[in-house]
Amino acid sequence: MIRLVPVAWPPVRMGEREGITFYRNIIRKWPLASRLKDQMVETESPENQKQQAAHSPIRWGICSLLVVVTALNYFDRQALPVAVAALQKDFPISDQAYGRIQFLFLFAYGLMYIGGGRIIDRLGTRWGYALMVFWWSLASALQGAVTTVLGLGIFRFALGLGEGGGFPGSSRAISEWFPAKERASAFGLVNTGSSIGAVLAPPAIAGIILSLGWRWVFFLTGFFGFIWTLVWLKFYRHRACNSLRSVGTLRMDGGSTESLPIKVVPWSVLLRFRQVQGFMLARFLCDSAWFFYIFWLPKYLGDVRHLNIKQIGLFAWIPYAFAGAGSLFGGWLSSFLLRRGLSIDMSRKIALAVGAAVMPCSLFIAASPLSWVLIFFSIAFFGHQLFSTVAQTAVVDLFPGVAVATATGLVGGTGAFGAMIFSLVAGGVVTHYHSFGPLFVLAAVLHPLAFLAVVFVVGAIAPIRLNG
Repeated sequence: MIRLVPVAWPPVRMGEREGITFYRNIIRKWPLASRLKDQMVETESPENQKQQAAHSPIRWGICSLLVVVTALNYFDRQALPVAVAALQKDFPISDQAYGRIQFLFLFAYGLMYIGGGRIIDRLGTRWGYALMVFWWSLASALQGAVTTVLGLGIFRFALGLGEGGGFPGSSRAISEWFPAKERASAFGLVNTGSSIGAVLAPPAIAGIILSLGWRWVFFLTGFFGFIWTLVWLKFYRHRACNSLRSVGTLRMDGGSTESLPIKVVPWSVLLRFRQVQGFMLARFLCDSAWFFYIFWLPKYLGDVRHLNIKQIGLFAWIPYAFAGAGSLFGGWLSSFLLRRGLSIDMSRKIALAVGAAVMPCSLFIAASPLSWVLIFFSIAFFGHQLFSTVAQTAVVDLFPGVAVATATGLVGGTGAFGAMIFSLVAGGVVTHYHSFGPLFVLAAVLHPLAFLAVVFVVGAIAPIRLNG
């Protein structure tokens, strides 16, 4: 039987001390209120938030959104490499001009990979990521309206500004929602999104060009990005807010459930750590090879192997399928080794070593028939994505959530600058020597060198404590 306890309603005018006394009397006289208060305080503790997030199915829904946007990211950036032959029928694009256009993209990509991490750390994951995706979707759509190489370069630069914030945003979301033992698997799934986008790009773009024309490739990619942005803003919330909702706690202020902006860790603080310096060097090396592969593969198949747009659509997706397998395998292998009792340091480094070991296969591309060319490209794509997945996870392992996006931005931005230089070199080599052979030789050794940078510069991969 429920006993009602009469409580005098507070007067209209009540001071702070009287108000506190009034509500304390309610809690003391009404046991249900006391129990609710205790449950809310317990739920709001950081430890319980982490435990609830670790067991919440919401995190896999968020991971699915990250997979989709990563697929869109790679589809957008692959639109030009696959469609460049169709564009050349409307206005000429030389190999050197193509290299410069990719240089502009990578320059902007590197700048925003660094700056975008700070923007996301300051705005929060929800609004920061939405801003990045909206921007790059707009830039992608505007590429469909260009009529000159200059216009293409301008909007390609704008595309890089938006896409540069993609992976720092994903890193922060994963750090907020996934415990250390699941992060490699989560990164593996998200990186698989890049392969899904790249696998779909060649046949889908070829089909759109043949049926609607090349301009619709860019219009449609921009449209899907706008749709994703709306879905993200509707469903994404900070982990703490979702964990509170999971036990029925209601927000009473009617405001946004995104976490408040937090103090951003300065670049100068992060750059003092040799771990950051080592991963910056590693990404500078390995990303140079990766962006060379993804930007020049369709052009190599068309110019050197003499495939038309339909044939490129039929064959160019195969290496990207292996890249997706590499992402999944890298995440699984590192997590498996961690579950078997190995340290974070050893589990990450063993997986990195496996990825680096298969990359020299690109030495054989230039002298091989087409069927073997696709095999060697596929092995190289598999190895890079394995390496990249674990390298991204390792950076998240090093730093607390307050610094994850900024640290990821520093490391990834350096990789983009390496790719930017390689793109200029590639354009010059192909223009003057009419050969991809020297580029494949250089790409073959970059990942092994990146692994040595992790071993000898980074040292032990273990959480770093930031003072203050």
